[in-house]
Order: sequence, then structure tokens, then C-alpha cells
Amino acid sequence: MHPAFSVIFFTTMSGAGYGLLALMSLLGSLDRLPADRWFGLAGLGLGLAAVSIGLLSSTFHLGHPERAWRAFSQWRTSWLSREGLIACITFLPTGLFALGWVLLQTHDGIWAVFGFATFLLSLVTIACTAMIYACLKPIPRWSNGWTLPVYLALGLMTGALWLDALALAFGLGDPLQAWIALGLILVATAVKLGYWRHIDAAAPRSTAESATGLGALGKVRLFEAPHTGENYLMREMGFRIARKHAAKLRRIALLLAFGLPLLLTLLLFVLSPIAGIAVAFLAAISGMAGVFVERWLFFAQARHAVTLYYGASEV
Repeated sequence: MHPAFSVIFFTTMSGAGYGLLALMSLLGSLDRLPADRWFGLAGLGLGLAAVSIGLLSSTFHLGHPERAWRAFSQWRTSWLSREGLIACITFLPTGLFALGWVLLQTHDGIWAVFGFATFLLSLVTIACTAMIYACLKPIPRWSNGWTLPVYLALGLMTGALWLDALALAFGLGDPLQAWIALGLILVATAVKLGYWRHIDAAAPRSTAESATGLGALGKVRLFEAPHTGENYLMREMGFRIARKHAAKLRRIALLLAFGLPLLLTLLLFVLSPIAGIAVAFLAAISGMAGVFVERWLFFAQARHAVTLYYGASEV
């Protein structure tokens, strides 16, 4: 039993991709980034590539990937469907914004309108991804007020780290980019610590007694499992990780996602431009690795209420 790698990869890659697109489009539209053709191609291209790879990887989690298109029809009730629709819609203003930046080397006027649209739709897409999990009431560790801020903060943080690295690589570094990255690292750290504190302190929503309605008769224990083979819920939402391992992985996530990127970004203010490029890319890679560990924990520590019928005492 283990969390699905395809979903972990999808949420990590797409979050960083949309974070990069959001920041590039916003700063470009505000004329805080130069309309350099090759920088625009690299930054917007990397963001679109990360988003596309992430979205494609999510289809591997489906039993029948060829039927993925059917999810678009459920946008009235499904956050997954809304995410897919908004993700596709976002490609339109992003492509137009990239057209002005890369081919015409401009991002003002009408092109700025496309940039602001890209910024907003990128954030909305990340929010839809978060709501896929936050709306699942049978999983208390997802269904809380921290899940949405965590997804937004981590997406923008990793996007800011990549933006800073790319700008330095093209000789377009600006202290503003480093300050934005530092600010987002601090915000993401605070939000993630808040999430962990919440799930550690939250009282159980359901117990075996409340789930079966037999609490008045005493302690409820599992006599026999519903079936002998594993199923989807037990494989991916009934995963059990030892507390000591979870604590160790949290420390690793804190170091890679927040601690090391924070230190390396601070070093950019004193290093030479050449050394700064290597350090900035190392910060971005470390941030991605840390978020990957964080996202694995996010799924590994989720407990679905159905596990109460498989021997769990509380959820």
C-alpha cells in the first residue's frame, strides 16, 4: 500500500509550473521584467512544460486514461472537472501572452491584459487542484482550511525560485525577484507548519463506534475484513506510516523545501553573478525535492473514513 506516485508528481509539477506562469505574467504585465525574447521563451516555456507534464502524468492514475475527457462534463459538481477545464482555458491567454513576449518582445498594452488573465487563471487552477482534496469530508486531514493555502503557497514559492534562477541565468537578475522568493518561502513555511499543527491537534471526526452506530454497546472491534484483497481506498487512503518516520520526513521536507532554499536565496545578495546562477538553480531544485517529500506525506498521512471498517479505531 502506498500513495500514488503519479498524483504526487502531478501536484508538484503543475503547482510549480502554474506558480512560475503566475509570477512571470504578473511581473511582466507590471513591467517589472524585461521583455527579453529568450528569457520569455525559457520562463514561459518551462512553466507550460511543467504544467503539461504534470497534467499528463495525472492520467496515469486513471483506470482508463482514454476516458479522461469525460471528466470535463461534470464541472457543475466536480472540482476535478473544474480543474481540467480551467487548466485548458489557461493555455489560451498564456499562449497569447507568450506570443507578444517572445515574438514581439512586448508585454504591455493588450498583451498585459493577457498577462493578468494568465496570472488569475493560474492561481484559480492551483486552487481547483487543492479543492479536489479539501472538499473530501471523509478525509479529515485534507478537508480543512489549511489545504488551499498550502497548495497556493507552495506553488508560488517553487515558481518564484525558478523565476529567480532563470532571470539570473539570462543576466536579468533583480533584487526584487530574490525578495519575492524569500517572502514566499517564509509564507509557505508558516502555512505548512500551521497545517501540520492542525492535523496533529485535531480531534478525531469519526470512530469505529460512531461509524457503526454501536457505540452504546461498548468498544467496537473488527471481526473480519469486508474482503480479502486490497482495493483502491485501502491502497492509497489507508496507508499507515509510523509516527517516527513521519517526523523524520517532515524534517527532511522542512530542510529541502524551506530551509535550504531560504539560505541559498540569502546568499544571492553577496555572491558573484556566476556563482549566483548555480546557487539559485540549486535552491529551485531543493525546493522541488522538498515539496515532493511534503506532497508524499500529504497523501501518506491521509486516512479515509472507510478505514474504520477495516480495523482503524478513529479517523
